[in-house]
Amino acid sequence: MTLRSLAVAGAVFVAAAIPASANQFESELKALSVGKIADISSSQEVIAAIKSQNERTATYDQSKIDELDKTWRAEAESNDQPMIDDVLGNDLSGYLMDIQDGSGGLFTEIFVMDAKGLNVGQSDVTSDYWQGDEAKWKETFGKGPNSVLIGELEQDDSTQQLQSQVSITVADPDTGEPIGAVTFGVNIEQL
Repeated sequence: MTLRSLAVAGAVFVAAAIPASANQFESELKALSVGKIADISSSQEVIAAIKSQNERTATYDQSKIDELDKTWRAEAESNDQPMIDDVLGNDLSGYLMDIQDGSGGLFTEIFVMDAKGLNVGQSDVTSDYWQGDEAKWKETFGKGPNSVLIGELEQDDSTQQLQSQVSITVADPDTGEPIGAVTFGVNIEQL
């Protein structure tokens, strides 16, 4: 049996045990990262939203970032979610939701991060607001333009679909300098 047939047969533990280096879909995911994902990530909607947030968050220190992340995490466990609602209600999040909805099931999640690793917009709620301490931001924004991180194959418990995260650096089209990063959850069954 292949990994794909095991995942479809419900062997959840198998997909979770595969390290990122063994992601057998890496070439397809890299092609997606320089094609459709790069196109979306370089859109005016994404670039303008990141630049705007970078202006607001440029002076944030680690204590401010930690405070915001703590608030987000608490709201994620609550019915009262003003911070989360604000981000999910912004124009970029609407754009990302439309992209995900129109992807035919290819994209399971999309979220955009600023130069501090803070969420700018997202198609679904993330568990935390600050991604700056995670590989999806460190290995992309932190390494500069054209950086790509292909995540491990994982089985989504709710959908039972095999997926992987693809993260890339978002660069300013005028300067080529990194301004943020984006992560796409990709349904492997739709490749």
